[in-house]
Amino acid sequence: MQKLLMKKNICVVTGSRAEYGLLYWIMNYFNHDADINLQIIVTGMHMSPEFGDTYKQIEADGYKISYKVEMLLSSDTKSAITKSIGLGVIGFADAFENLKPDLLIVLGDRFEILSAVQSAVIYQIPVVHIHGGEITEGSVDDSFRHAITKMSHIHFVATEEYRKRVIQMGESPKTVFNFGAPGLDSIHKLNYFNQSELEESLGIKLGKINFLVTFHPVSIFSQEQNINSVKELLDALKRYPDAKIIFTKTNSDAFGRTMNKLLEDFVEENSSHCVIHSSLGHKRYLCLLRFVNVMIGNSSSAFIEAPVFNLPAVNIGCREQGRIESPSIISCHDKKEDILKAIDRALSAEFKKSIEFQPLPYGKGGDNSLKICNHLKSILFDPDFSASDFIKKKFFDLEVSVKQESIHNE
Repeated sequence: MQKLLMKKNICVVTGSRAEYGLLYWIMNYFNHDADINLQIIVTGMHMSPEFGDTYKQIEADGYKISYKVEMLLSSDTKSAITKSIGLGVIGFADAFENLKPDLLIVLGDRFEILSAVQSAVIYQIPVVHIHGGEITEGSVDDSFRHAITKMSHIHFVATEEYRKRVIQMGESPKTVFNFGAPGLDSIHKLNYFNQSELEESLGIKLGKINFLVTFHPVSIFSQEQNINSVKELLDALKRYPDAKIIFTKTNSDAFGRTMNKLLEDFVEENSSHCVIHSSLGHKRYLCLLRFVNVMIGNSSSAFIEAPVFNLPAVNIGCREQGRIESPSIISCHDKKEDILKAIDRALSAEFKKSIEFQPLPYGKGGDNSLKICNHLKSILFDPDFSASDFIKKKFFDLEVSVKQESIHNE
């Protein structure tokens, strides 16, 4: 008699609007899989009214939230962020004690995810990390990402270069897979708003020139440096009074609230052609990419999603420095004149034509999420799979030649 398969508990952690959108189709496939009991832990910005209470969108999409981890303090100082990480570790300990997942899926590099993975390591839960191996030199998230990689056991990266980097960090090639960026799947599966529906949802009529602005704090900068960067951007945008500008608020990193206040004041002063949203949600965000002329800011979506739409993107400052860039990205310094030159170039017909057939470093998407899910199931339901054996990692050494630099005291 064939042995009956026991359902496996696969737990997904999400702490932000953007991350949920990237995980959506992985969650969707597992939610409809008879062999899987999908567990969802929401935390971070999802639980904050200030950031739109976006856990409600998860529930509206038909998902049952298994556990809520409250961890954000109502402050954007470095002290508050550090304390939030500690609260998160405590909260995830309670969550794992109750849920007892067989596998934990996390994505990206945020401090909420660092808290989750720290707790999972103590609970000896195998961790699946998505979007490892990337570099963002202007953010402390860069360190978080690599730390999460080293505490994880299965890795799904977005490009072959990132796969090599994860292996370079000592992860076995047998555990590192490149199926592309899962968030791109939504581009092909969404039921898009038409323009009038989108305009009604956004609260603004689009015009001949439309900008989407997503500008996050640079966490290696001081508050003063971040404020100056925002002011330089807003001074540049004043030069486009005829443009319709849709702002999204920053994430919950240090100094985010201070930056949001500057954005809100600018929108209030320019309400005839500007709006601001705490969260657009994944659907509205992708729909908007079809209608805007330029994406402006320092968001990873300029590198991953925007190129699929052949959308020019002005990448400001050093936050995303180190990511693989497509030809549609124009990087510039966080100074008004540099930003203006970049926007003007992005608006030019010549530049738009030059990116029509651009290469897509992260792929086009379509079934990336399904490939990830199928591969995880093949691992979980392998008769030889043992969580206790799986978490015993060995460092994978590369044959490399390291130049010895001698140090002489003079």
